[in-house]
Amino acid sequence: MKTRRFAVIGGDMRQAKLAHLLALDGHPVSAFAMEQAQLEGAALAPSLHKAVCDADCVLLPLPLLDTCQQINTPLSDVALPVDEVCSQLTSKQIICGGRVPEAVLSTASAQELQLVDYFAREELVVANAAVTAEGAIGVAMGATAITLLNCPVLILGFGRIGKLLAHRLSALGADVSVQARSFSDLAWIAALGYKGIHLNELDTSLSGFSILFNTIPHPVLDAGRLARLDSATLCIDLSSKPGGIDFPAAAALGLRTIWALGLPGEVAPVTSASIIRDTIYNILSEQETAL
Repeated sequence: MKTRRFAVIGGDMRQAKLAHLLALDGHPVSAFAMEQAQLEGAALAPSLHKAVCDADCVLLPLPLLDTCQQINTPLSDVALPVDEVCSQLTSKQIICGGRVPEAVLSTASAQELQLVDYFAREELVVANAAVTAEGAIGVAMGATAITLLNCPVLILGFGRIGKLLAHRLSALGADVSVQARSFSDLAWIAALGYKGIHLNELDTSLSGFSILFNTIPHPVLDAGRLARLDSATLCIDLSSKPGGIDFPAAAALGLRTIWALGLPGEVAPVTSASIIRDTIYNILSEQETAL
């Protein structure tokens, strides 16, 4: 790939490591709203304008927005409204961000900006799911005093993360049960040697597990279902906000819960950065081919 000028704006340690990896590949890299990170190979710009004005490609964080609906900047005290960032960008730049809301995509389109959601790319989502599954196992091992060998575990959901998590847990000798909605998923669950539970049977199938992993990104474990769990069950929620567990209800029942948000960035920022970098390169390569 030809040398390009990159601007990395905001984000967590994944973006800090991404800036470093891009610099190692020989690209000039400027960064902004990352002053709390130890940047290697990238120049920290004094302003947003200085960071992006000469950039061929502008890289925004994953997730794009924080809880205040501004650009996610956990490594900075700078507040970056979306409109302010968009106002500094041009139609000649390729702009990439992760988990970009439809409203932001619409705003960018109206301003004729080339904004691409790299988290919508299958190659990134699958690789990210693999890191999440590995990180989830690390969280479970660190929070329990038992081995995964012969440990009865329940996974809610059989999407990308659920599939990879079940595979890894089974390889470690865990006794794996998986809840799924579709009969085709249940057929795959059985064929792979796991125990399948249909969603309609979940209410009567929640006891007897030492660890429960939720991968479903909407409320699935309400107070009624949580009450059916064994009191010693560790509940690990891997889903994005709003999550799948009623955490106040779980606390009232004395259940141990962990909401493991952003695991790839927490447990493997270098690997996560390399996944984002490779996806960005794929996007740029496709753009070049289309010209």
